[in-house]
Amino acid sequence: MAEAERVIGTPESPDGAEAEPEQSSGAQEQDGGAARSRGKRRIAVLFAVAAVAYALDLISKMIVVAKLEHHEPVEIIGDWLRFEAIRNAGAAFGFGEAFTVIFTVIAAAVIVVIARLARKLYSLPWAIALGMLLGGALGNLTDRIFRSPGVFEGAVVDFIAPKHFAVFNLADSAIVCGGILIVLLSFKGLDPDGTVHKD
Repeated sequence: MAEAERVIGTPESPDGAEAEPEQSSGAQEQDGGAARSRGKRRIAVLFAVAAVAYALDLISKMIVVAKLEHHEPVEIIGDWLRFEAIRNAGAAFGFGEAFTVIFTVIAAAVIVVIARLARKLYSLPWAIALGMLLGGALGNLTDRIFRSPGVFEGAVVDFIAPKHFAVFNLADSAIVCGGILIVLLSFKGLDPDGTVHKD
């Protein structure tokens, strides 16, 4: 009787072997679907942060060019912080003005690398950091392409002028903040795919 129950209760494959339960494969499919969904959300966060950073930089530069360029600087906090419109042909904070084309190529390369890395992105902090980098790089790259003196040689609009410091813009700020966050995440051992490693 027990043998009959065992035979009846256990389905067999056509070759006579006992069939394997399908629950494990179903669970794996569910886990894979959840991971893909989480990855898509992280990518959405990356591009949303990039869009916000890019929009803020673009709008602020439009206002500065229209209202502040060729005018006296505007003091925000005495002489410690003021808005002063300048054109910067160099990198962030005015460094390397003789290498405008090189910085343009670097900015374009950064954008391509971030876009490729986004396919393996499952970490929310990394999505925010890369989004800031992407938005900042796009902001300054737009200036390089469309502003004078020419395509890929354009000067970036800077306007935030702290005392005893270089003049910069919101794109520079986004790039620096994103870079600092990436360094912190790397020290904590958090990878873009969401895994944590310990050296």
